[in-house]
Amino acid sequence: MIQKIKKCFFVFLLLQASLTSYAQSVDELSDEDIQKFMQQAQESGMNEEQLAAAAAAKGFTASDIVKFKERIEKLKSSKKAVGIKSSLNQRTVDSTDIQASERDNKKQVIDEKAEDRRMKIFGLNIFNNQTLNFEPNLNIATPKNYVLGTNDELSIDITGYAYAHYDAKVNPDGNIKIENLNPIFVAGQTLEQAKVKIVQRLKTLFGGLGNGGLSADVTLSKIRSIKVTVIGEAVFPGTYTVPSLATAFNVLYAAGGPTDIGSLRNIEIFRKGKKVRMLDLYDFLLRGDLTDDIGLIDQDVVLIPYVDKRVIINGAVRNPKIYELKAGDNLGSLIGFAGGFGETAYSKSIRINRVTDTEMKILKVSKEEISKFGLLKGDIVIVDSLLNRYENRVSIKGAVFRPGDYELETGMTLKKLVAQAEGLKPEAFKSRALLFRERPNADPEILPLNLSELLNDTAEDIVLQKNDSLVIKTIAGTRELRTIQLDGEINKPSVIPYVENITVSDAILLAGGLKDGANVARIEVARRVKADGGDGDQNVQIIQIQVDPSLGILDKDKRTLLKPFDRVYVRKMSRYEVQRTVSITGEINYPGPYTLNDKKERISDLIEKAGGTKGQADLGSAKFTRNGVQMGIDLKKAFFDKNSNQNLLLNPGDVLEIPRRKETVTVLGQVYNPITVPFDQGLNLKDYISLAGGTTDSAYVKKIYVKYGNGKISRTKYFAGINSFPKIENGAEIYVPLHKKQRWTSAERIAVSSAVVSIATVLLTLVLRVVP
Repeated sequence: MIQKIKKCFFVFLLLQASLTSYAQSVDELSDEDIQKFMQQAQESGMNEEQLAAAAAAKGFTASDIVKFKERIEKLKSSKKAVGIKSSLNQRTVDSTDIQASERDNKKQVIDEKAEDRRMKIFGLNIFNNQTLNFEPNLNIATPKNYVLGTNDELSIDITGYAYAHYDAKVNPDGNIKIENLNPIFVAGQTLEQAKVKIVQRLKTLFGGLGNGGLSADVTLSKIRSIKVTVIGEAVFPGTYTVPSLATAFNVLYAAGGPTDIGSLRNIEIFRKGKKVRMLDLYDFLLRGDLTDDIGLIDQDVVLIPYVDKRVIINGAVRNPKIYELKAGDNLGSLIGFAGGFGETAYSKSIRINRVTDTEMKILKVSKEEISKFGLLKGDIVIVDSLLNRYENRVSIKGAVFRPGDYELETGMTLKKLVAQAEGLKPEAFKSRALLFRERPNADPEILPLNLSELLNDTAEDIVLQKNDSLVIKTIAGTRELRTIQLDGEINKPSVIPYVENITVSDAILLAGGLKDGANVARIEVARRVKADGGDGDQNVQIIQIQVDPSLGILDKDKRTLLKPFDRVYVRKMSRYEVQRTVSITGEINYPGPYTLNDKKERISDLIEKAGGTKGQADLGSAKFTRNGVQMGIDLKKAFFDKNSNQNLLLNPGDVLEIPRRKETVTVLGQVYNPITVPFDQGLNLKDYISLAGGTTDSAYVKKIYVKYGNGKISRTKYFAGINSFPKIENGAEIYVPLHKKQRWTSAERIAVSSAVVSIATVLLTLVLRVVP
């Protein structure tokens, strides 16, 4: 008892702190805040009055406390308060109260396995669907059979030559009060009964009421709340406060529906200790029938008992699941629950796995017994699918106009099958067709046949059997793909399909025709030699052919027919050339591109064609480029000595660039003052380096080189301690490279020193041995 008082006091302080921290008025509190307070109060055993006292102690006004109570009632009657009971001192129901195992009946939290099982049980998924709404509709007209009770509010209007309006609430005694009239008892009466009673009493105030001058209208303006208890195998069992218009379905949905071991078909409604209705949810789930959805009154009890009989149906039905059966249900009923057989169901017989007292056994139910066969708890019904076999099928494939499967008629022959397929195509290979047939042991075999003889009635027709399959190949499908290859002076060298009676001109036309330089008198056809053995070594036959340049039709061309796999090569005219051009730019009289007259033209000829050089031309610095690469050509020697090896033959695309005379020399690299100075024929390399301030300490004098304007490079030569430096010409560039001296590491110096000491020691030892 002391512990309970301490706990209440602790929660009292907690609620005070919570109210202070969250808001200073009830309007500022969210539904989640109030529900949290209610749950805390439930855990401590506090009732609504104690909770209100806690709020008053923190300075909340009386109107706030009234609003607080109204918010509590609203939450309890709404969907948000699922699991919240009408009395705060009742037990809170949470997920730890849900039974998830049918075998051990232990209380466990719903886990993924339990949810998976619920999804397999027909009907339970409807209670998990958030898009469905089973809340009662409070906006409909009041039903005539609605029974009034405490807290119902009536709206009474007097109309006619006088007007009056009264709001009357049914008090706990079952009475309503109107002005000075005595209390009118209406509890337990329907709205129609109460209206008659109220109008009769109002006549004492309004004399003409009911005589045509005045009329009275009595309506229900606000319905009361009732308390309904859900017990048994509900997901959230408990007491629920719901509107008085709520039905059994409304409460079941609020309670989460049955658990995975609860019944969907035997839900009982108790009223004042007596069972008033038995609900079968299958009526609604399968047919949409809500006839048994009874309206509830205060203190009704909804009982969800354990499920009695469940069976499983798998296989070729439209909705394989776990179904609950009642007395009178049989195998036919189960198949109906599952939506009937699927399109490929094998309905001739159905297999059933049944549990006995000692082991399992299999039952076979014929089609005729389905509607009479009774099922037992735990039966597993298996509806097989049809085998991928046909009892009267033959087929024809390949070169027929309508290949496919056909019905095997009595006495049907192969010739009739071809006729049903609308005959053979022209390309059909008639010499051999293949008939695939199953032997009695299901091994396949092939029966070859000659279609020509069969269709001409020179061979005996074949009677077909079940699953026979006739395969007819095309002529093209029985040989290598026949082609003709064309190369050489043809617009589109390619490989084309071979066709009968094709000539060389035909093939060239299909390949886009001849190029301008084609030699129609030098056409070769390479043909395979189809022979085996013999003494000859020839594998390919070469045939020389001439055609009309315009590809016109000649008599001899008609007779020159190609054969499969021929290769046609069209040669080019020996003296035919496309225009070839070279280019010359710079200090030349007529720069630009020039076409080569023949293959003998050289560099000097190109300069003469371009009108010779201008006065400021520097032939020594001319650049000659071939295929994008500069070549080191001495153009002076090429121009003045036409027999020189520098006077190269020209190739298409060659470019000759003759620059203007620079009259300068440039010194670069490891000098103190890299510089460009005027060219002086009387100065040598050393003189120019001196003009640049001389070489630095890091200069590699032995490697000095000179680059000339034509791209050639001349380097310093060293022999017997004497340097021979290159000659300097107009426009030259002198490069003094860096001398990268290799420095030894400490380890290398130590290794060399050790080696020197070792060698000296050996030599000294030898000398001492020789000297007496």
